[in-house]
Amino acid sequence: MMNKKIILIAGKGQSTNIIFNALIERYGVVSAIIEDKESPIAFWKRRLKKLGLVKVLGQIGFQLLIQRPLKLCSKYRIDEIIRQNKLNQKDIPNDKILKVNSINSKITIELLKSLNPDLIIVNGTRIISKRVLQSVPCKFVNIHAGITPMYRGVHGTYWALVNNDFINSGVTVHFVDEGIDTGQIIAQKQVSITSKDNFSTYPFLQLSVGLELLFESIDSCFKKSTTSVKFEGESKLYYHPTIWAYLFNRIFKKVK
Repeated sequence: MMNKKIILIAGKGQSTNIIFNALIERYGVVSAIIEDKESPIAFWKRRLKKLGLVKVLGQIGFQLLIQRPLKLCSKYRIDEIIRQNKLNQKDIPNDKILKVNSINSKITIELLKSLNPDLIIVNGTRIISKRVLQSVPCKFVNIHAGITPMYRGVHGTYWALVNNDFINSGVTVHFVDEGIDTGQIIAQKQVSITSKDNFSTYPFLQLSVGLELLFESIDSCFKKSTTSVKFEGESKLYYHPTIWAYLFNRIFKKVK
């Protein structure tokens, strides 16, 4: 299976490095197509249009006053998860990176066609357009930090805990379509949360479990033995919590 060509298309970040290193160790990866981060102005303008001023101000307050300090305070636990699960954070070698402004650009399509991959792994990109998804005759696969369809969007484990829905605190590997985490489910698994964990550590627990599922899913794809997981539940899209929602959930629901 090492002769199969796998491409990673992703945004910059720690999780992308971890996924790349895991893939290249197990399968070999020809290259990683990395898109530039969207400008904060464009991101928040789009979010403002979708959610309104009050919620957006609350999300900004959460990121500045809660999320960043919490991640600093959680460094020991994050390092522990990384060490226990043997996650390799080493930077992707420059000669393996192909940079694009947007994953939906014409250049991305040209790169994919020239690379002619057997499978494409997605991590942390913008919503991928139909034009890109149909540009090559292979599947796009994503690790989603949540159990779909109930916890689409971001921070699936956090929201499952807020909803007292422990059984759906987990991770999903799915094929990518034009929607937001709406593609065909390949595999799902619950994650185990300890008293040491919080909003900043949940994604690392999910990634650790998600990589195991990703390997199983890739093997199934190449053996052409992938089966669709049918999971019925209310489909809901989640965003970052506001600062007041986070504080309420932490005080009254004990969700960190």
